[in-house]
Amino acid sequence: MEKITLTDEKIYKKWFAVAPGVWGIHDVFVNMYLIHQPANNSWVLVDAGLKTSAHKIIQVAKHLFWPQSSPSAIILTHGHFDHTGALPALLSEWDVPVYAHYLEAPYLTGRSSYPPPDPAAGGGLMTLLSCTFPKQGINLNGHLLMLPEDGTIPGLDGWRYIHTPGHTPGHISLYREYDQVLLAGDAFVTTRSEALSHVITQTKKISGPPRYFTPDWISAESSVKKLAALQPQIVATGHGRPLSGKTMQQQLQQLADNFEKEAKPHSGRYVDEAAVAGVNGVEYIPPANNTRWWWLAGALALAAVGIWYTRKRVKA
Repeated sequence: MEKITLTDEKIYKKWFAVAPGVWGIHDVFVNMYLIHQPANNSWVLVDAGLKTSAHKIIQVAKHLFWPQSSPSAIILTHGHFDHTGALPALLSEWDVPVYAHYLEAPYLTGRSSYPPPDPAAGGGLMTLLSCTFPKQGINLNGHLLMLPEDGTIPGLDGWRYIHTPGHTPGHISLYREYDQVLLAGDAFVTTRSEALSHVITQTKKISGPPRYFTPDWISAESSVKKLAALQPQIVATGHGRPLSGKTMQQQLQQLADNFEKEAKPHSGRYVDEAAVAGVNGVEYIPPANNTRWWWLAGALALAAVGIWYTRKRVKA
């Protein structure tokens, strides 16, 4: 098996090591993770990225795990478009179960859409662009199974999941007890996901869940406090690079202790009132403020990004 280091920038653009038996794949602005089980030479995929991620996931899996290049299961931290985009292509290649928390099921079976993203939440260009992001879930009927309620994860001995709602109702994080490795999904992230410049450069910073897609800030705060209390040694999240050590632990605790100041937006649709969801999906969404103007701002931001990207390609 090829040795991979976190400091190898060239390899990081394709995949990267997180901890023994754990690798990550980065695609555009989101991460997916592959976890090996040496006892039976199987592996599990955690999250499925964007639609563009399928080929990359398949190629990395073949490189790392050949001849066992298909996973025993796919685990979803949650069902947002940037964590499930490659599933249709992957499931046409691999006939495997997909596991999620039961409160995430409505968004994975076509019964409900997520609450709308909040372009008024502030923090950067990605927030403005969020009005163009899909809120629809995906229909995984025939593949979707519910995670056991005891916290165990099928196919992953030594790991457990932790229910960490806020970003979505059924959001989970994965934790390996013996070496304190935490895959936090989007319960918190390790870059400022609202700022396009940070997303592009993958600037390292422990931050709250992406503001533009978090409809319940009270639950989100509780989830961050729960994860900080674990005092993990290594954290890897849905957005940003893996971090480890004392500095990371201090930053995570600081986020937990000062969540309202550091993570919760000062304005936006869900600041004063959370969206309400149950086993059948979304039940109540707070009214939006000046939706038309935020859509216009998002369209202008998207146009600006398009112009910037076009000029960059021309210069190249």
